[in-house]
Amino acid sequence: MQSIREVCKASTTLSDDDIRIVEDLASKLQIFADLSQADMFIDCPTVDRSAAMVVAQAAPSTARSMYSGSVVGHLATAINEPAVMYCLTTGKPVIGSRGVSQEQVVMRQSVVPITNAAGKTIGTLITEQDISKQVEQEKNVEMLKETTEHLSETLIQFAVPDLPISSLLHEGMILFDQSGVITYANGRAHKLLSLIGFERPEKGESIERIFSWRVSPENFVRNGGYIQEELSKGKHFIMMKAVSSVRKQDIIGGFILLRDISDIREKEKQLMIKSAVIKEIHHRVKNNLQTISSLLRLQMRRSQSNEIEKVYRESINRINSIAIIHEYLAQDGLEQIDFKEILTKISKIIVSSMRRSEQAIHVVVTGESVYLPSNKATSFALIVTELIQNCMIHGFLEQQEGKISIALVAKEDFVSLSVTDDGVGIEDMEQIHKKGHLGLKIVDTLVREDLEGTMHFRNTGNGTEVTILYPIQKEDEDDTAEDYGG
Repeated sequence: MQSIREVCKASTTLSDDDIRIVEDLASKLQIFADLSQADMFIDCPTVDRSAAMVVAQAAPSTARSMYSGSVVGHLATAINEPAVMYCLTTGKPVIGSRGVSQEQVVMRQSVVPITNAAGKTIGTLITEQDISKQVEQEKNVEMLKETTEHLSETLIQFAVPDLPISSLLHEGMILFDQSGVITYANGRAHKLLSLIGFERPEKGESIERIFSWRVSPENFVRNGGYIQEELSKGKHFIMMKAVSSVRKQDIIGGFILLRDISDIREKEKQLMIKSAVIKEIHHRVKNNLQTISSLLRLQMRRSQSNEIEKVYRESINRINSIAIIHEYLAQDGLEQIDFKEILTKISKIIVSSMRRSEQAIHVVVTGESVYLPSNKATSFALIVTELIQNCMIHGFLEQQEGKISIALVAKEDFVSLSVTDDGVGIEDMEQIHKKGHLGLKIVDTLVREDLEGTMHFRNTGNGTEVTILYPIQKEDEDDTAEDYGG
């Protein structure tokens, strides 16, 4: 088995001083693993920095390891280990990320940078802990919480009317006996029913006199003993829930709860109006962008320069990518976008507009539905546009056939987007950066500033793979429309 120094010398860019730092840390790795009851690893960047190499590993003797064998010498790429590559690239730790191990065990992963005396990140220290029992306990706690909430609701609903609590209820309450005669009605019920023009529910009167056919015995039987209906008048909306109590097939009484939902319906109305306005705005923006695109296309056809035509075509593709986002928003009116659908549209439009008549370039989109806020989706759309254009311009410049594979995956608090082609590949990444390609500058700016993510290049041997890692922010997860229920 190779030593840490031999692995680092063969596969990484670390200097002798850096390797000594890694060796010193690796000598303490078993102690860390035992104390934390977790699997510990040290990963260092490969020569081309497109991946990381596992150079050291320690399994805990105080807990069960999640790995059946050694993974030293294995590569960690941006696709299968996003947290590791993000930490190596940015120098920022990723703490408490949840994922699934190679053995399909739910785990918590933390990745912290290893730095040298100059402050340069030379590797990552990784902790992976089995939390499958904790996850199971969390599920049980959540179930217990839901059960407790249901029990509380039941106790409130069946509160004895003579106790003070019945007068404190926000809902109106009416109790009735087996004959449908009212035995109790609180003051809230009187007030709510008066708002919608119903008569006062007086003790000793029939509930059918107030609610007519809605609470008839036949209607209770037809609906399984539970009736829910919305009553309204003008701007006032009341939700009525009626439940009958049954003993040996006979109705022995029941209760009616009344809740004022006028505010909820007003908010829903305002939301519908705002949604319609937002949809119209997105529709007009999309139309304006398409108009600009058409004007640029007309101007492009008048050009005699291939270079100017190329600039026009790239600009049109960028505008069309943004227009697709607004088209999606105009249809659904949502701020969360299923980006996999967008990927398929964008990729087909760009390839169709840029391929030569004799070329056969195919696009394959894989992965899962990943929902992104509209502003992040716009950044991703522009990034994909630039990467596909690079494939068409540089990867397939002299090829008649080609394939572009696009994969979108949400994993361990990261969204990873990879664009892979089977073109000529990258000879020297440093030279590409020095030449200052506009497309790559746009991608780099969007990734760093808009997404606060990282970009990773890799020569696959059969072409080029570019992976974008976007760390999911908590505000992105919480950015969902508010749901108003009855």
